Amino acid sequence: MSFHHLPVLLSECLEGLAIKPIGVYLDCTLGGAGHSGEILKRLGAGGLLIGIDRDAEAIEAASARLAGIASGARFICLRGNFHDAPALLSEAKIDSGLDGVLIDLGVSSHQLDVRERGFSYHDDAPLDMRMDQSQALSAREIVNGWSEDALNRILRDYGEEKWARQIARVICDRRKAAPIETTGQLVNIVDAAIPKKLRQADGSHPARRTFQALRIAVNDELEPLEAALRALVELLNPGGRLCAITFHSLEDRIVKNTFKSLADPCTCPKSFPVCVCGKKPTVKLITRKPITASEAELAANPRSRSASLRIIEKLPPQIITPNS
Repeated sequence: MSFHHLPVLLSECLEGLAIKPIGVYLDCTLGGAGHSGEILKRLGAGGLLIGIDRDAEAIEAASARLAGIASGARFICLRGNFHDAPALLSEAKIDSGLDGVLIDLGVSSHQLDVRERGFSYHDDAPLDMRMDQSQALSAREIVNGWSEDALNRILRDYGEEKWARQIARVICDRRKAAPIETTGQLVNIVDAAIPKKLRQADGSHPARRTFQALRIAVNDELEPLEAALRALVELLNPGGRLCAITFHSLEDRIVKNTFKSLADPCTCPKSFPVCVCGKKPTVKLITRKPITASEAELAANPRSRSASLRIIEKLPPQIITPNS
């Protein structure tokens, strides 16, 4: 199976993880194993690489790719959602702490390029957008079954679409005649809902926000993200690092705010001369501003344009004394 994947911000991630040859590393979004392959090359005997993905095609392709890399380290592929990483690791009887975690959020290049998956607005394909094709909910069910108010909410909240209400209304009108089955039909609906002179006001495809919103809703990408990040930090060894790559402002805002809260959890009023709440930081920020792609990477991989990388490092446990 061909699983084309260009890993974004690869050198920055490898540097950010500060890989130790005998360390234990988790790639939460295995995809085509572009990042994982390079991590595995840097591990030696005693090292362990774990990959998680909910896409069966990704697991199959990544397993084959990683098996072909000469390394003394072990690797294990787990099928599931990284939101459930603690449970997946427990089921696999992996109880050692992690020295590094990588999360590459969003849809993979393979999923975009395989038209039958229904992620792309450039091809006419069945409305699907499921990262895990064993799940029941797809974009088709949302578009044809959810109310106008629900469609408006996800287009507004997950797509930041200014024309959310108009698009939701046209969807509901069109589906009265016949179900909306394809991505091409959905693109036509967006075109009908947005005035022609405003369709490409920001230079992007007019359906981009609608497709983003539906994909997020289908795959429940945002609601569990903060809790998942906090759980992954709990799995890190002291000095272990977490690298998170985001591709739109909604993801990045959650990552940024979660990292900031972990690094500065104090809830005392700013007027207090000293902290009395007793909440101590569990991480330190390695990047205070996100790392973005270089001009060379942008030229080689245009999909890296919206990528942002944030990195944190787990702090040693802080002993709280009665006078602290």
